[in-house]
Amino acid sequence: MELRQLRYFVTLAEDLHFGHAAAREHIVQSALSQQIQRLERELGTALVERNTHHVRLTAAGQTLLVEARQILTHVEQASAATRTATTTRSTVRVAVGDPSFDSMPQVLHALGDDQPELEVHEVEASAPEQYRLLSDGRLDVGIARASQAPSSIASEVVRLDPLGVLVAAQHQFAQQRSVPVARLVDEAIVLADDERAPEFNQLVTELCRTAGFTPKAYHGTVQSVRYAAELVRSRDCVLCVPRSCGRVLRGVRWLPLVDPVTYFPWSLLWRSGDDAESVQSVLRCARALSVRLGWTTPTGRLRHHIG
Repeated sequence: MELRQLRYFVTLAEDLHFGHAAAREHIVQSALSQQIQRLERELGTALVERNTHHVRLTAAGQTLLVEARQILTHVEQASAATRTATTTRSTVRVAVGDPSFDSMPQVLHALGDDQPELEVHEVEASAPEQYRLLSDGRLDVGIARASQAPSSIASEVVRLDPLGVLVAAQHQFAQQRSVPVARLVDEAIVLADDERAPEFNQLVTELCRTAGFTPKAYHGTVQSVRYAAELVRSRDCVLCVPRSCGRVLRGVRWLPLVDPVTYFPWSLLWRSGDDAESVQSVLRCARALSVRLGWTTPTGRLRHHIG
């Protein structure tokens, strides 16, 4: 017995006319008649009575009609559910922060290998913007220094990123292997717009004060690390930035800051209590990547971590 035979039979039972039923099924009348006869042979009973004047169902035909309709309904429901499962993909909205930093891009690359069916929407947003978007339900996972995160936002450090200084190729520091923090005392340091990156500015200020001075800020602010790197290359200024900022311009060099060695803490951010599987997938993937790459166990002795 085939599903098409049941469908043909139901159509015939509804029309009680071979010609009309064949037209509805877009087949010729003889083909419809052959399929009904084949169904009757397979079931071993007559389903319809027919003569030149009328077509009507037998008692067996009336019983089959009820069952056939249920079978066809169940098949359609199963088909619809399968189509829905195929076309409806889980989604997650993830902040990448400044696109010059590689922490979240690495997480998302690993996530794509581990969960290829998960649809990821990347959002470029500063830390304060991430807090607002997370609180409003317009973002699922963020990444930033979490020292100013509101209580409604959960956080977890996944990377301790060595802090360094970006200098032009011709700068006096450029040939050194590292730069003591105290040597920045006379340097104009590029800071971010405080509304966009207050936590990063706070970290740089705190670090300089540990070395006994207040940073001399470059006159003007920037919206991105890439633009700041352009300033460093062409102007007399420097930029404090984590090592993970690997996507910068030519003509600049990153050097680690020492005395004290300092690490920038990258934290995953998500709404407290959000146990959505898509969110948990990102968190699991980030944790696994952090362990595999040793992100929270930097080489050398951790001497200064501004949390």
